[in-house]
Amino acid sequence: MRVLGRDDILALVGTADLIPVIRDAMIQVSARAVAMPLRQAVALPGGNRLGVMPGYLGGPSCYGAKLLSLFPGNPALGRSSHAGLMLLFDTQTGMPTLCMDASELTALRTAAASAVATDALARPDASVLAILGAGEQAACHVAAMRAVRPISRLLIWARDPAKAAAFAQAHGGEAVTLAAALAPADIVCTTTASDEAFVRSNMLPAGVHVNAVGASVPSARELDADCVAALRVFTDYRPSLEAQAGELIEARARGLVGAEHPISEIGDVLRGAAAGRRDATERTLYRSLGVVAQDLAAAAFILARAAERGIGVVVRMA
Repeated sequence: MRVLGRDDILALVGTADLIPVIRDAMIQVSARAVAMPLRQAVALPGGNRLGVMPGYLGGPSCYGAKLLSLFPGNPALGRSSHAGLMLLFDTQTGMPTLCMDASELTALRTAAASAVATDALARPDASVLAILGAGEQAACHVAAMRAVRPISRLLIWARDPAKAAAFAQAHGGEAVTLAAALAPADIVCTTTASDEAFVRSNMLPAGVHVNAVGASVPSARELDADCVAALRVFTDYRPSLEAQAGELIEARARGLVGAEHPISEIGDVLRGAAAGRRDATERTLYRSLGVVAQDLAAAAFILARAAERGIGVVVRMA
C-alpha cells in the first residue's frame, strides 16, 4: 500500500492535470458505469460530521472509500475544514493499494470538476471571474478557471474583508464588495462555508455561469432558492442533488419549481445526451455536490503517477 501525504500529492499533480480525468469520470457517472451510494454523514459533537463515501468506478476499474471529517472551525486553527483519508483497493485481491490525504484530493478534484463544467457551459469568451470566498477551495478554483478560460480580471469577495484583500493580492485580483464582484462577472464560483444564502438571482448578470460548490448538506446554502428557477441547472449526480442541495429542496417547498423542473447532469452534456448552453445571454448553474467517482478517478491517476515516480511510502500489507 502506498501512502501519500499532502506534499506528495502537490508534487505529483495540479488542478489542470485532473481536468481530463474528472471529465471522463463524469461521463461514466451519467452513463451509470459506477456503483455510488449517496454520501453518509455521522453527526459528531460541536456541529462536526464524519462523511463516508464508498464506490466503484468502471474505468479505470477501481474501488475504495473516502472518510472525511468535516470540522467547520478548523480554518481558524490554520487547518482544512475537510480532513481525512482516501483509500483504494486492488480489484483482484481486495488488498489496500493506496492511503492518501483526502483534504488535498477533495480540493483538487472539486476545482477540476468545476473546470469541466465551466468548459462545457460558460461562454467561450468568458474572462471576468468572481470568486466568493478566500479559502482553500477559492485558491484551487482560481487555478481551475484559468485553465479553461482566458481570465483577464479576477474579483474577490469574502465575508472577512482582510482575508479578501490578502487573497486578492496573492492571486492577482481585486478585493471588492459582493455586488461589485457579481455585476460584471462572466463566471462566478461560490466557495464559502455559509449556512445562509447570500446570492440571489437578480444579482447575477445575463450570460453568467455559476459554479456553486461550498454547501454540501441540505441545511447549508450559498444560493437563494430563486436561483433554481431563474438559472438553467446542471449537476454532477442528480440523486445527490435531490437529497443534499438545500436550495433545490427549499425551491420545491416554496413552490418555485416542481418535480419536473429540468435539471441535467454534466456528464450527459459531455456525452451529447443533454444540451448545454443555448445562447450567450442564458444564465447557467453547475451545482456541485461532489461524488466519490471523482475521488476514485483522481486517486487512481495520482497513484499511477506516484508509482511511476517513486513518490510516497510503501507499506507491506499481510
